[in-house]
Amino acid sequence: MTRGKLVLKNLTRKKTRFLFTVLGISVGIASLVTLLSLGTGLEAEVRKQSQELGAELVVTPKGWCAYEQISVLTGETLPEAIPNADVEKVASIKGITAIPYLVQRTAIKNQPVTVVGILPEPMKQFKNWQVEKGEYRLDRESLVVGFSIAKQFELKTGDKLTIRGTEFLLSGILKEMGNRDDLVIYLDLTTAQKLYGVGDKVSFIAVKVDDITRIEQYSQEIQERANVAVVSDKQLIKSVMAIVGTVRNTLQMIAAVAVLAAAFGIINTMLTAIHERKREIGILQALGGKRRTIFFLFLYESALYGIVGGVVGLIAGFAFSFFAAPYIQQSEFTAFLGSAQTVEIFNLAVIGQAMLFSVLVACLAGIYPAWQASRLSPVEAISYE
Repeated sequence: MTRGKLVLKNLTRKKTRFLFTVLGISVGIASLVTLLSLGTGLEAEVRKQSQELGAELVVTPKGWCAYEQISVLTGETLPEAIPNADVEKVASIKGITAIPYLVQRTAIKNQPVTVVGILPEPMKQFKNWQVEKGEYRLDRESLVVGFSIAKQFELKTGDKLTIRGTEFLLSGILKEMGNRDDLVIYLDLTTAQKLYGVGDKVSFIAVKVDDITRIEQYSQEIQERANVAVVSDKQLIKSVMAIVGTVRNTLQMIAAVAVLAAAFGIINTMLTAIHERKREIGILQALGGKRRTIFFLFLYESALYGIVGGVVGLIAGFAFSFFAAPYIQQSEFTAFLGSAQTVEIFNLAVIGQAMLFSVLVACLAGIYPAWQASRLSPVEAISYE
């Protein structure tokens, strides 16, 4: 009988014990895979939203913390602190396109919705928006909405929307963009400033530069002309990734603890198997089996637990990620995902990390039992009843 067949025979001898040991490590790996796959999709969406913002620089009020910088991507309500005078100073710099945003909130059918005050024509060109239905008209009486807002609330052109006690005509619905733009109500900037009582202030300014090699010079010139702070798109992504990474790493540590707990189950299973198979070990030694052979025989059995448990955990983890993603999107933490959370089912990096961790933990768990088996004396083992 070959070594591989012997290992398989020994593992499946006690089918119930084998099943529960495999399930123990599968649960831990499934948790790990779920967090890894969702985290990978989350990071991809963060980068996508940053690209869709269409700006190399974001001009913010001085003193903004990381959370407020992240809110530029999430669409959360932002404090208004940049006066129109500073907007004009920034816009007057040659070689840049400056687009001001006033980000506020309202509610439709008791559900919170983002409202953004914009300069209608500059924003349309900046974002390259197309109209799905109606016409693109923003003034004191009219507004436009993103594709997903219209779909979610079954809105159509000609409908009336009330914002802070003022009634507006829904003049147009934008074509689907696949990002946060689909989830916003757009008002004329001046109208929005009056409606929300913020004076002549805006929340932030998105800046696109003509010459990317001069981005540092543009940043410095903006800060010299206006009393503002400037953050690059890369710095913005870095701020978001720092928070996403911290939360993800914490959750992955919890999942890793579950896998390590399963490792003690493997140790217990292997030690029990050694106790039950002492006589077989003795016969194997009497037939010339070396201690190294016995050691690796049991180590292979332990590794096989890791392989089988890893495969089952991968399947379960990816399946859970796929079905859980739409619900996770609804949380505050992932609210900035303008479309459904993406999950890469066959992400090779996730598969490799999960399988390597599973096999490594199983092998480490099997070292002590395998060493114990190899240290048995032939006389003690073969005389065991």
